[in-house]
Amino acid sequence: MASSSLPLLLLLLLASSSMASAAIVEHSFTVQDMTVRRLCRDQEITAVNSEYPGPTIHAHDGDVLVVHVSNKSPYDLTIHWHGIFQLLSAWADGPENVTQCPIRPGGNYTYKFKIKEQEGTLWWHAHSSWLRATVHGALLIRPKNGRPLPYPKPYKKIPILLGEWWNANVVHVEEEGLATGSGPNISDAYTINGLPGNLYPCSQNQTYTLKMARGKTYLLQVINAALNNQFFFKLANHNLTVVAVDAVYTDPYVTDVIVLAPGQTTDVLVKADQPPRSYYMAARPYADARPPIDFSDTITRAIVVYDGASPSAAPLMPTLPSFNDTPTAHKFYTNITSLVGARHWVPVPRHVDHHMFVTFGLNLAPCGLPNGTACGGPNGQRLSASMNNVSFVIPNDAGLSMLEAYFHKVKGVYSTDFPDQPPVEFDYTNSSIRLDNSLIFAPKATSVKKLKFNSTVEMVLQNTAFVSLENHPMHLHGFNFHVLAQGFGNYDPIHDPKKFNFLNPQIRNTIAVPVAGWAVIRFQANNPGVWLMHCHLDVHVPWGLAMGFEVENGPTPSTWLPPPPHDLPKC
Repeated sequence: MASSSLPLLLLLLLASSSMASAAIVEHSFTVQDMTVRRLCRDQEITAVNSEYPGPTIHAHDGDVLVVHVSNKSPYDLTIHWHGIFQLLSAWADGPENVTQCPIRPGGNYTYKFKIKEQEGTLWWHAHSSWLRATVHGALLIRPKNGRPLPYPKPYKKIPILLGEWWNANVVHVEEEGLATGSGPNISDAYTINGLPGNLYPCSQNQTYTLKMARGKTYLLQVINAALNNQFFFKLANHNLTVVAVDAVYTDPYVTDVIVLAPGQTTDVLVKADQPPRSYYMAARPYADARPPIDFSDTITRAIVVYDGASPSAAPLMPTLPSFNDTPTAHKFYTNITSLVGARHWVPVPRHVDHHMFVTFGLNLAPCGLPNGTACGGPNGQRLSASMNNVSFVIPNDAGLSMLEAYFHKVKGVYSTDFPDQPPVEFDYTNSSIRLDNSLIFAPKATSVKKLKFNSTVEMVLQNTAFVSLENHPMHLHGFNFHVLAQGFGNYDPIHDPKKFNFLNPQIRNTIAVPVAGWAVIRFQANNPGVWLMHCHLDVHVPWGLAMGFEVENGPTPSTWLPPPPHDLPKC
């Protein structure tokens, strides 16, 4: 055997031996269009196994998950396993043309990866166009057998998926917005477990119902699967005890309201300790954009029915915060702390190899329509977005994914020159710069930051005031991160580091960076491959609010990215 083949063979042997020692959890996903009735009309959607939301996956820490995907829809498709580290299995991460080419209509692909040192509530969703509006489901990871939970064992666990609904084909909604350069049409309703609830037209019998036994404690595994909206969530007359976020255990935090950005998960214990009757659980958007950005200020609700409740008594409705109640949202987001010493808890790395200051938000791009036709964005231009003044372009026409280019050392698919700072300093959150032509146009590029294996990155994520001040949920693939601090206004490099929490900061994969504010995160790049960081408002990703990290292989074969699977889709 040629010596050049030995490293490849060793990688294959290491990968196969790791998989062979674990239990296998196997699923088949058939993705195809189906018709469902919502809001007085029939609507064709894309779904998995004719289920909306899609199938719930149950697994244990240490299991190997194998999902055979058959794409019978008319659209290109990938599946992302949101929050899964994909340690040495980046080929299964899922973002289209980043870690894989899409599964074409009529095509198949098998995702195979090991769940390593993770437990709790995560989820899976399509990572192509806007398909995740209806192609999504819960991914619930139990501890290894025999390992206790770090909180009282609940009587029952209930996944609660918050979503959005359009009376339209969501792929066409996105395409129409991109064609005109404007924001796409907003959703027509919000949903709880796929149902809008009885405040919407023709939805009296489309309200999710949950039965509870008085005296029992339940774990609600709340997932924000919406495309473009954060949510306040409450259960009338009940406290919620937060015990985990993004599949990381937290110190117990008692509250009557939780807030979730798209992509985030929150586990809450609820004790059924109220008089036996019915209660609404409800969600409404948290949206404090300045100036306001169009959204539907409506409420989705479900009914919790105690055993023995009178069917004639109307359910009690919680009082929800106002849609722009930033103080309530910020109080929740900043009061979460991690449970020090819990399984899989990781202390904050104290040595930092890369300090990055990253501005991000909306931008404008030249319209480009023929015959001088104006676009739908401000000043007749096209809406865009950027990080450090680089508007990210996913390489859809490169002929291979970014990860394939990384593995095979193919040049020209992306560059490794993503900047550590913005090109100029300015008053980032001052609304007077909203449409400043000297700052608001960002060049397009496919740019990543190159990292040594195991190096530590600290990122200051700074919102900007271009077009509109917003709260942006930023999701990092391949890693969790510590949230050291967050606040409003421009980050102060002299005084704000004094606020860093090195003892028990929350650990997440998705951070809601405060409106007109900033957040500081820190993570260790211990996972070779190409990893996307992007805004989890789907309206912003095709505009360019993303960047990537290229993490080099480690020093030994056990820390190298294995070769691509044989059935990896071709571009």
